[in-house]
Amino acid sequence: MNRTTDTREHILQTAESLILGKGFAAVGLGPILSAAGVPKGSFYHWFPSKEAFGVALLERYFERYLESLDERFGSAAGTGRARVLGYFADWMDRQRDGGCAQQCLAVKLAAEVADLSEPMRQALEVGTRRITARIAGALQTASQDGSLPAGADPASLAVTLYTLWIGASVLTKAQRDATPFEAAWAHTLHLLGADLH
Repeated sequence: MNRTTDTREHILQTAESLILGKGFAAVGLGPILSAAGVPKGSFYHWFPSKEAFGVALLERYFERYLESLDERFGSAAGTGRARVLGYFADWMDRQRDGGCAQQCLAVKLAAEVADLSEPMRQALEVGTRRITARIAGALQTASQDGSLPAGADPASLAVTLYTLWIGASVLTKAQRDATPFEAAWAHTLHLLGADLH
């Protein structure tokens, strides 16, 4: 990266931690610029508005998340089902006890910005669809290697699982209790046939 793209990345990185803590609407440009140590002109050089900045923030988050999924699901270790189960086990470990509030931008912003900004809602939609497509690909691998129950549809199952875990994340955050994750994990084992082995 050159110095100017470093500045853009620095603004996004700094803002992400602030927004994870307080939400998008609650964090004004002043605190972001102050924390990043950059002048207002630098911000507007990269982002014509706060809304455009929000879109860039979400796109950056999803790109990084998808890279981690590609690395996990592209591994040759274990069955396809084991890789998918490992993904959700890590999700539960990282985010239990409300920890997602400090890690998961999609969960943090989904409800807040869906009605606030159509471009940000679209960025969330595109990002989450790409995640479910990656999960579906991993489940397709599981189907091919025989580790997924016969007759399971990878695309439909991917949407079901991702919806289940997003819901568990929201409830865990609201309740400050890991019970929703435990229920999601038990249901995931059942859907993937892992509770039978």
